[in-house]
Amino acid sequence: MQLSEKALAISPSLTLKITAMAKDMKKRGLDVVGFGAGEPDFDTPQHIKDAAIEALKIGMTKYTPASGTVELKKAVCKDLKKHGLSYDPAQIVISNGAKHSLFNVFQAILNPGDEVIVITPYWLTYPELIKMADGVPVYVGAHECNNFEPLAKDIEAAVTQKTKAIIVNNPSNPCGCIYSQKTLEDIAAVAKKHDFFIVSDEIYDELVYDDNKHTSIAAISEDAYERTILVNGLSKTYAMTGWRIGYTASRADIAKVMGSYQSHATSNPCSIAQFAGIAALTGPRDEIIAMREEFNARRKMMVEMINKIDGLSCVTPMGAFYVMLNISDIKGRKLDGEEIKGSVDFAEKLLEKKLTAVIPGAAFGADDFVRLSYAISRENIEKGLGRIAEFVAMLD
Repeated sequence: MQLSEKALAISPSLTLKITAMAKDMKKRGLDVVGFGAGEPDFDTPQHIKDAAIEALKIGMTKYTPASGTVELKKAVCKDLKKHGLSYDPAQIVISNGAKHSLFNVFQAILNPGDEVIVITPYWLTYPELIKMADGVPVYVGAHECNNFEPLAKDIEAAVTQKTKAIIVNNPSNPCGCIYSQKTLEDIAAVAKKHDFFIVSDEIYDELVYDDNKHTSIAAISEDAYERTILVNGLSKTYAMTGWRIGYTASRADIAKVMGSYQSHATSNPCSIAQFAGIAALTGPRDEIIAMREEFNARRKMMVEMINKIDGLSCVTPMGAFYVMLNISDIKGRKLDGEEIKGSVDFAEKLLEKKLTAVIPGAAFGADDFVRLSYAISRENIEKGLGRIAEFVAMLD
């Protein structure tokens, strides 16, 4: 009675151990500071919740079309015009969150053995989604000295006859970088030259700070538009992580395949959440702006505090709500005679000694770093970074 070899090959998250340890400590009454948050620490804006209540009142509790309601698709199309992109509802597929949208993408475009270029550091789910679709992740490093933007020559060096797609995560989780116009143009040119898809994950597109600007790679050229499958959702911008509404925008033929796949996998996304999603995309933005301003203040605070700690450093993120904390100068040092060999050791010992939880960079293919989220209060940022400074001072 063997289980699926493909399913067994999916790697468990490297963050599970740290998360489980932190939860256990909190249950025991310990004052744990967690920097692992992957969601806004704000409530969903009231007008969106009111729309969900209205959906219940008017009986929006039945099946919808498998790929989403026309009304929500139209709202998505209107919203995408902010990036200079023109889509019609037949090109949109609404799914149960952006992660589900990505799952649909790879199921729709990959055949066994097809390769997908993944830029490191990467969101830890990308390789697993690729493998679940019988694809092969191929890694291309992006480096802190280049603000974590990949170089075209490195991407092209990774291209083979089996290359089917590249993932562009912009703004990036875990790096917080925003790709420049030149980088996007270079990626689009390589994709055109070698004829492969661009999967553009833009879930953090509105969490952008200072004078930085997010540009969708689909807006670079007509060719880029045709080969790009844009992925986005409502979770981050609208503090709607639990509502599970994501979407793709692509050529109509690709959308049709994804819609058909989804019709058998899950049927439609939640009817009530879809109705509320229209209110999110078309409603007032005061709370969205306020949330972004608060993230910005926390970002500046976190970066300033980190760069004052001897042995640690970070570059200033341009978007999202994460900081990649460079621990390369800490690796090799010891605590109680035990060597810190990498990010997992750092994270485990930090939690054990200082009740502070961070995400090991090894989960993102970047063992010289740990990821910190500033989707937590300023009070906890100050407390947690103070503990990290004390931890580093304990090392031999």
